[in-house]
Amino acid sequence: MASGKVRYWAAAKAAAGVAEEEFEAATLGELMTKITAGRAELARVVSRSSFLIDGSPVGKRPHEEVELHDGVTVEVLPPFAGG
Repeated sequence: MASGKVRYWAAAKAAAGVAEEEFEAATLGELMTKITAGRAELARVVSRSSFLIDGSPVGKRPHEEVELHDGVTVEVLPPFAGG
């Protein structure tokens, strides 16, 4: 089990109600389950988001296979609009 922090950006920040929070989880999949429990709007945003693990994109890897380590920072990046 790793501990770290998750940072929310844009719509994810609004849905979470905080900019960041501490967590304990072994994988990105487990983290997503924990942070969205009882937070329907955050679950909706997260389902469309991309993720960075210590600055590196997760891409299309299955979240259950993305292992987390102690001190990790996970960033939740919802789709951005603009030009």
